[in-house]
Amino acid sequence: MDQSATFTFITIIITIFLLLPLPCSSDDRLVPGKPLSPDSTVVSDGGAFALGFFSPSNSTPTKLYLGIWYNDIPERTVVWVANRESPVTNSTTLSLTNSSNLVLSDADGRVHWSTNVTTTTGVAGAGNVTAVLMNTGNLVVRSANGTVLWESFDHPTDSFLPSMKLGIMYRTRVSDQLVSWRGPGDPSPGSFTYGADPDTFLQVFTYNNVTRRPVMRDGPWTGYMVDSQYQTNNTAINYLAILNRDDEIYIEFRVPNGAPHIRYVLTYAGKMQLQSWNATSPSPAWAVLEEWPEGCNVYGSCGSNGYCDNTAVPAATCRCLAGFEPASAAEWGGGRFESGCRRKEAARCGDGFVTVTGMKPPDKFVRVANRTLDACAAECSGNCSCVAYAYANLSSSRSDGDTTRCLVWAGELIDTVKVGLGSSDSDTLYLRLPGATTKDNTVKIVLPVLAGILFVLCISFVWLKIKGKRRNRQKNMELILEVTSTSEGVGEENIVQDVEFLSIKFEDIALATHNFSEAYKIGEGGFGKVYRKYTYTQISISSQFLRQCLGLKKLLSRD
Repeated sequence: MDQSATFTFITIIITIFLLLPLPCSSDDRLVPGKPLSPDSTVVSDGGAFALGFFSPSNSTPTKLYLGIWYNDIPERTVVWVANRESPVTNSTTLSLTNSSNLVLSDADGRVHWSTNVTTTTGVAGAGNVTAVLMNTGNLVVRSANGTVLWESFDHPTDSFLPSMKLGIMYRTRVSDQLVSWRGPGDPSPGSFTYGADPDTFLQVFTYNNVTRRPVMRDGPWTGYMVDSQYQTNNTAINYLAILNRDDEIYIEFRVPNGAPHIRYVLTYAGKMQLQSWNATSPSPAWAVLEEWPEGCNVYGSCGSNGYCDNTAVPAATCRCLAGFEPASAAEWGGGRFESGCRRKEAARCGDGFVTVTGMKPPDKFVRVANRTLDACAAECSGNCSCVAYAYANLSSSRSDGDTTRCLVWAGELIDTVKVGLGSSDSDTLYLRLPGATTKDNTVKIVLPVLAGILFVLCISFVWLKIKGKRRNRQKNMELILEVTSTSEGVGEENIVQDVEFLSIKFEDIALATHNFSEAYKIGEGGFGKVYRKYTYTQISISSQFLRQCLGLKKLLSRD
């Protein structure tokens, strides 16, 4: 073989070698017939995440877990684990079967985990289905036409990632839950969960499954769509959204392009943390931007009928709701608030409601469907056991269905927080209180009634006035006609006997002339002074007297 032929052969061998995948790596997907082994990984197309097997550093004997972690940071941070309850201790593989399922099995053929996808027509068969690791960290099993058959984002572990959904289905009440690790090196399910409340669909809890008590509670949803959860240097790096669909309600969050890796994680200690990868520090590490619960986020920290004032200085100050006082002044004075507050005066059915704004409403409410604000108020005021209510309009955030949110409470009020008017959790609480009056509802009811009464009175007054004037005119006309007819029918022989003069009292004349005031005098003649009259009645009297005088003058002129 000459040198040129040898060179060509070597070039071909090198080219083939470079084109072959590395033995410890894979591309971004799995296909049937090509399983994933412990010495290989699947890396997302953008390089952000990797899928593979890992073993906690302190596990003895060695336990293998199938997981997803950040691929482009030096500290291995696992965000999803498949076989949390069934680690593998010997040779294992992950295979995508012809039935569209991902199956994790050991060398003995024992299945430790599976996606449990139900095969559909047209999906089964080699080459028709793939499992792709997206650059968001979502592992997706999809058919040849792109239909998503299963995805890891629907089965979260302890991490909540950008574009992931945490929600609850209205029909089935199935809720997505974050479940903490048992310990720092133990990914098996721990004691704490975080997820939506299946009883109300309106709030989210961190729950301790050992004590069976809430650790933290996000207040009832007020209808907001997007909330900027964290800001640095006046730039928001995390936008949390609540989306209310016809069949589900869920939370998701987004980050701006170019933002560092960000995740929410429920720690094994029961803390919900917002973490951001800090690559610019001398020792790159996860920075904890926020952590809950703390301060007023601790569930029921101020006891029943008390509230935690998050707007006070210092923050997280416990106070009693209006109309309440500490159940134990000694304990409150010593900084212990578990005993809560009691009423200063027992509530009664006829009590009104005081308005308390800027509050995160208490827990243990009942939602009453399809109520307006007035109907919600009536729902509570008409029930003597109802101690408070709150209302919100959710129409801007849901396409159809019941868009009202009427909440009512009976008994003790627990886990109430004053958050201020600017908070996304801010709500108005209407609290039943002895001596209080519900001004808004009173005004709405009383004003229309008073307006109606005044309208009727005005109409009646005008009608009576008009009727009175007509009566007076009629009397005057009858008197004038009487005088006229008398004057015309009198004969020459009995002029004086048949004429009857109109009798007018002196008091009437004095009243008509304002007590013969010179200000009402308009002149004088041979028979005396002439005065101006100043009321309708007085003018009528003067007119009658004048007509009589004219009639008398006519009779006298005949003589």
